[in-house]
Amino acid sequence: MKLKTSISSIALGALLVAVGICTFVKSPAAAPAPAPVPALLLNAAGATFPYPIYSKWFTEYNRIHPDIQINYNSIGSGGGIRQLQAGTVDFGASDAPMTDKQLSDNKVPVLHFPTVLGAVVPTYNIDGVSQDLNFTGEALANIFMGKITKWNDPALTSINKGVNLPDVDIVVVHRSDGSGTSYVWTDYLSKVSGEWESKVGRNTSVNWPVGLGGKGNEGVAGLVKQQPGSIGYVELVYAVQNKLPYGQVKNSSGSFEKANLAGVTAAAASEAKRIPADFRVSITNASGKTAYPICSFTYLLIPSKIDDPAKKKAIKDFLHWMLVDGQNDAEGLSYARLPKDVVAKELKAIAQIN
Repeated sequence: MKLKTSISSIALGALLVAVGICTFVKSPAAAPAPAPVPALLLNAAGATFPYPIYSKWFTEYNRIHPDIQINYNSIGSGGGIRQLQAGTVDFGASDAPMTDKQLSDNKVPVLHFPTVLGAVVPTYNIDGVSQDLNFTGEALANIFMGKITKWNDPALTSINKGVNLPDVDIVVVHRSDGSGTSYVWTDYLSKVSGEWESKVGRNTSVNWPVGLGGKGNEGVAGLVKQQPGSIGYVELVYAVQNKLPYGQVKNSSGSFEKANLAGVTAAAASEAKRIPADFRVSITNASGKTAYPICSFTYLLIPSKIDDPAKKKAIKDFLHWMLVDGQNDAEGLSYARLPKDVVAKELKAIAQIN
């Protein structure tokens, strides 16, 4: 009896093992499905200024067109222009229009397509001061030249009545990388200060007279947060998203304006009639009572000749979508949408891509 029981137990155990093996062999764990590979990949690089909206646009466009993927490397306007000239990207992006020399150095003519409008704002860190400060263009130029060195300088206290500005050294913070944001900032300072224009000038990179350098908006903001008494400049969208304090700037009509969408739109509208056919224009220090003075178009830089027919069609189709549908995303990310007459001109300019 015991022997029969033992044999039965052994047989049952063998049967269970066999069933387990069969089950394991017949029912392997399901392997994860491979990610779909897009039929067409476009590479782009450049400005950090519009990165939040470009990221949204490229993601949304891929959702609508799963066979097309646009990879964007946010490395700054200077880097975007260099990579475009080197032919390592399909298109570039810059807040600063390419210069005549940059265009002539490029093997293929480049077209500028404005995408949205944005603003650059002065941000600061002063112990005990929570109010929005007023700045004139002259004062900002002199601060960044190292001529105004204290927060209680008369040039600042006279336009900030009722604010207790302290006897504290001003620490200037600027971008260390080639930046379209720096171009917009220095372009504005060049328009309001002859001394700045002659000694420093406007460019994506300049020889800063004074100050500490930070890479990207995050680098400038980080240094301003760390340094009491400091002042720097960042894009409006970055200041809004990161809840940074930023001041009001006196415009060409004599009104102190805090950057907002209405002020950026007003600046664009006042200059719309003089926008040239190639769209390379500066709208800093624009006329208009409510215009914010430090704002700019930002551009996609598209080769006028694209040999790959699939890439050419994809880029042209994206530009059309961006100008018609993509503009609806602008205001939600603190950018101003393009004026309607600018959109109309750009839609016609798409035909220049061959």
